[in-house]
Amino acid sequence: MENQPRLRFTEYFDDWQEMEFREVLTVNSGRDYKHLEHGNVPVYGTGGYMLSVNDKLSDVDAIGIGRKGTIDKPQLLKAPFWTVDTLFFLTPKEHTNLQFLFSLVQKIRWKSLDESTGVPSLSKVNIEKVKEFFPRITEQAKIGVFFESIDHLITLHQRELDKTKELKKSLVQKMFV
Repeated sequence: MENQPRLRFTEYFDDWQEMEFREVLTVNSGRDYKHLEHGNVPVYGTGGYMLSVNDKLSDVDAIGIGRKGTIDKPQLLKAPFWTVDTLFFLTPKEHTNLQFLFSLVQKIRWKSLDESTGVPSLSKVNIEKVKEFFPRITEQAKIGVFFESIDHLITLHQRELDKTKELKKSLVQKMFV
């Protein structure tokens, strides 16, 4: 059986190799930030940006994935940053493209790996055991750039949608008694 996607850039032919996440990324733990002072380094939790502090936990861009609470909303984290203890951050190992990895982790059904009976939870061990197929780094990079450009386009359209909704709201307020 060949390990290739159904849709692919035409210049690539090699099979993709199945690997566990432990082979392609490092799962890092967030930490408490309350001892830090206000600064310019963003602090992220499972819900996204929280505040800014004066120290960094990472100098490397990464992917945030919830350890507790919201475990199914991966977020791209631009370095430098700090993450709280309920948010893991995944850093790619050599020969792994961050943008490709970000697209890949968005398709994983993280809730199926939930280990709790209450608040959704993920463990480092379970993340490291996830198996996915990976192409060579050059193909990863091309796929990563492709999906990054789509994400950028979505962001632009979302801003335009938000502006149009605000315009409508303003017009409704002015056009009705």
